[in-house]
Order: sequence, then C-alpha cells, then structure tokens
Amino acid sequence: MIRLPRLTSRQMLIVLHDLTVVAAAVVVTFYMRFEDQQLTARLAGLVIFLPAFVVYAGLVNYIFQLHKTKWRFTSLPDLYNIFLAATVLAVSLLVLDYVLLSPKFYGTFYFGKITIALYWFIQIAFLGGGRVAYRYLHYARTLQQAKFAGSTPTLIVGRAADAEVLLRAIESGAVKKILPVGILSPSFADRSQAIRGIPVLGDVDDLERVVADIAARGNRVTRLILAPSALAPEAKPEAILIRARRLGLAMSQLPSLETGGQTVQLAPVAVEDLLLRPSVRIDYRRLENFVTGKSIVVTGGGGSIGAEICDRVVTFGAARLLVIENSEPALYAVLEALAAKHGGASVEGRLADVRDRDRIAGLIAKFKPDIVFHAAALKHVPLLENDWDEGIKTNVFGSVNVADAAAAAGAAAMVMISTDKAIEPVSVLGATKRLAEMYCQALDNEFSTRGNGGRRAMRLISVRFGNVLASNGSVVPRFKAQIEAGGPVTVTHPDMVRYFMTIREACDLVVTAASHALETDRGDVSVYVLNMGQPVKILDLAERMIRLTGLVPGRDIEIVFTGIRPGERLHEILFAREEPSNEIGIAGIVAAKPVQPSLAAMRGWLKTLEQGLSANERTVIYRVLRDAVPDFRGDAA
Repeated sequence: MIRLPRLTSRQMLIVLHDLTVVAAAVVVTFYMRFEDQQLTARLAGLVIFLPAFVVYAGLVNYIFQLHKTKWRFTSLPDLYNIFLAATVLAVSLLVLDYVLLSPKFYGTFYFGKITIALYWFIQIAFLGGGRVAYRYLHYARTLQQAKFAGSTPTLIVGRAADAEVLLRAIESGAVKKILPVGILSPSFADRSQAIRGIPVLGDVDDLERVVADIAARGNRVTRLILAPSALAPEAKPEAILIRARRLGLAMSQLPSLETGGQTVQLAPVAVEDLLLRPSVRIDYRRLENFVTGKSIVVTGGGGSIGAEICDRVVTFGAARLLVIENSEPALYAVLEALAAKHGGASVEGRLADVRDRDRIAGLIAKFKPDIVFHAAALKHVPLLENDWDEGIKTNVFGSVNVADAAAAAGAAAMVMISTDKAIEPVSVLGATKRLAEMYCQALDNEFSTRGNGGRRAMRLISVRFGNVLASNGSVVPRFKAQIEAGGPVTVTHPDMVRYFMTIREACDLVVTAASHALETDRGDVSVYVLNMGQPVKILDLAERMIRLTGLVPGRDIEIVFTGIRPGERLHEILFAREEPSNEIGIAGIVAAKPVQPSLAAMRGWLKTLEQGLSANERTVIYRVLRDAVPDFRGDAA
C-alpha cells in the first residue's frame, strides 16, 4: 500500500484551492460553451462526473507537485508544471469523450473538442492566475515598503542577466533597503529596455547625466551597485569607482554566484578588487567533488590564508574541520565567521602552537584528518631578519611537526603553504620556507619509495605563491591606512616589483593543487607554483590606489621612498635557474621540480639546526641553511 507523505497546512490550502478551481474551470467552461437545452441536457451528467474528475485532477496535480510551489516565488517552471497538469486533464477529457461516444454509453460527444480546448485555456488561467496574482501583490507590497521605509535609491551597473539576479533578490526580500531606479548596462542590446520593470537608462558613460536626470525628477541617487560584469577589467571598474566618488555615491558589489556563495549578498567594493588581472577561472565542481565529506585540519586557521581556506573547505562541503591556531582572538574570530555561514560541517577550534610537537601530534591523531592544510607561519621579512631563531622554530620545526603528525595520523595528504620568496632565497623567511618544502619533498619521496601497506601512499606537497592582497600586514591595507591619514604613502624603492593575487583565488588554487596531487600519478611533482600573472610595480600600485580615492599622487598625497629593508629584493622570481617546471593541465598552476634531498640528509641538517638554536649560534644556523639551500644568500652578520 502506497502511503502519501503528510502535507503541511499551507500545502493543504493549496490543494483545496486547486481542486476548487478545477471544479470552477469545468463549470465555467460548460456555461460558456452551452446554452439552454444543450446545457440542461448535460447538467445531470455533470453532477455525477464532476466529483470524480476533481478527485482525478487532485492526483494529477499531486504528480506534477503543484502543492509544493511557494506562491510568492512563482516562476516559469511552476507555470510549466501547471501547463503539463492542465494538458493531461484535457487529454483525459478527450479520451473520456470518445468512450462516451459509444452507443452503450452516451451515444454522442459529451464535451466536444471545442469545449475541451476552451476548458484547457480556462484551467491554466485559473491555476496560474491565483499564483501570479499573489506574487504580483507581494512584489507590489515589497516595492511600496521600499519606497516608504527609507530605502536607498540605487543604480545598478552591469549586464541585464546580472541585474536580474539582484532585482529578483530585492523582490523576494533577500536584499532589503534597496530601491532600484535604473540600470546602466555596457551592452547596447539592453538599451531602452526594461528588466523586471526597471529601465536601462544608458551606459556607464552616462552616469553623471542619469544621476542628474533622476535628481531633477525629485529622487536623489545615493548608491551604486556593481554587478560582476561591471567588475571585469574590460569594464574599467576603477574609472567607475572614481566617478562614483566624485558624485558622492556609496558603492557595493554583487559577488559572482560562481564562487560557491550560498546567498545573494551585497558587499563593499574593495580597492583590491580593482587592482589585478582577470582571476583564473576555477573549476568549482572539481573542488566540491574533492572536499565533500572529508575531514580537514587547517593550522594557522586564524590568519588571512588559513581563515580563507577554512571558509572555502566549509563552502565546498567538508564534513569535519579542525582549526588550529595559537592566537585566541584570531581563533575566536574565525570560528564565529564559520558559524555564521550555517554550513553543514562540524567545526572545532583548538588553541595550539605548531612548535609544540606533542600537542600537535595529539590533536591531529585524535581528529584523524583526510587532508591537512599547513598555513601556520611567521612571514614578515624584516622581522625575521632580526628574530631569525623564531622563524626557524615556527617555519622549519613547526612544519616538521605538522608533517610528521599528519603522516602518523594516516592523512591522505598534507599541503604546506609556501612562498615565492623560497626561490633562490635572500631572506630568513625564504630560506626557512624552502627548508620546510624540502622536508615535505623528502618525506613524500620516502612514502613513494617504501609504499604504504597496499594503500595509496600519503602525499606531501608545497604550494608557492606571492603577495596576497588585503592579507594581514600586506601592502594594500598599509597604503589604505596611510591614504586615509592624509599621507605620506611609504614605498621602499621606485623599482620594487611584486606579484599579487587575491586571497580567494590563491586559496581556491591551493585546494585545486591538492586535488591534482591526490588524483594523479605521483611522478616527481611535490611543489606547485601558482600563476601570479604579471608583476606589479609597488609605486604604480600606490599611485593607482591614491587615484581610486579621488586624489592626485604628489599633490594631495605625497609618496616617500624609505629604502630596501634587510632580506628584501627588488624583483621576486617564480622559478630558480636550475629548477625546471611543467604544465599540469590546470589553469593557474604549474609544477616545479626543485632539488630533492634525501630524508636522511634532511634529518642531519635539522639536528644541526636544533643544536645551533640551543646554543644561539647564528653563524652555525646560517651555515646549515647555506648547505641545505645552496641558493641562499642571506647575511649572518
């Protein structure tokens, strides 16, 4: 016996409505089609036929799930289901009419083709009309509330398809306090059109004119919302930002739905969003397939990179996440941010320092992760030049502790976040990161050589990339603060060049590299390098940021050169001279093949390092770094 699922009270009301309008459609059809004697002759049969037909219609409507439609979101797929249900009912009447044609039954057509066609139109109108009317009333009420609830008159910049996403969100109530008054589209095909009742008033070049025209009609535009198409480099978003600031317009952006976001949510327009080349196109389905259901550990999860990795793996469907962080405020902040996402992952946070070998081993062994992302590190070049011993304790021995703990816990992979400064390093940061890479390489090779008891051997990889915009302590937040303070903006050298990418892009590519390492043959690839695009002159970056605030470099904001700091170089490089590289078939990622030491040699160097740290002998430490990393050109003085 088939048991129908229990309907909610709201669904019961929908069912009652639909059955009522089915009966009404039949009755109205008869009264419209037949008159006098023809109608009288059919009324007796209608009394018998109608109850049975209503029950049958209820079954048809249930099959097409008309009871599940939320009327305030009635859409074309819902109307299509109504079309299908009405068509099935009309065809059923046609079949019944031919049965009744038999002399043993009615002897002639009871309905007739014209009657059935008329019924089909009326049935669609009755079933769809109530839903469309309800949606329109809700839409009208939303707009009315927006007009009288202090909503902000807003222009939307972007193509019609992007603008419609936002307009739907406003209509549904997902986005509030926004009153759209017009659209500026770069597409000529959109001009003089209207999208969901909102007119396309021109292109971005018409911004000043459109704002003035709307103001002349008594409605002052105070906000601009940029759709994803308006943030594309070819749309010149920096020019839009400058013009909007001259007009005193607040700005927001509508993030792309391709990035794994769960809701339509407006965000501020960040200057760093306008400073780069086009981002690499990420295969998000690949990342979801890789991460879904896995248990993941992130060390340094409260830092800029670590927190973003936590956010991304939760977005991509991780089942469990352990965040390890040695800063209590940072750990609290990332756990609060993850809780606000309402993801399906079970998230746990633990205070621990990667230098504490026993603590790290215990936490990771108990959690039993599938993948460990090691983002904990000390990263500021000038600070580590002074406190070199602290850099070695965290970046080298901390990484060793995490790698050993991940291996002992049976993890499938460990991913170490490295840096382009590890290539032919001239700083303690670069040398310590390269040494940590080498240990992971040696351990990865060891697992490959000796096997893993019939199971797929653990992978240990490193992923290098350059500067990340808006990360803690990076140049963009520093320039922002200096500009807001009225200057001067400090640049170390007029020819200083760096590679940049956004945190989101870097972290998505890190997870992509991990997926490649686990799904392909091992080969000799254990170091991945992210494609950083074209290098950016720091001076050009500073000048552009000043202009984006509506100011003039050198006149409104002074730029001061402070000199290259210890451990810095003018030009970062992506590959060493004797370090071959090859494409792996994934956009944005290249495999590097640096020198690969043996595990025995690595352990010898680590032992000497440990002894040098205990004796606080900087010359011993630097001698080991030069032996282990021949390209290292740091100064022990």
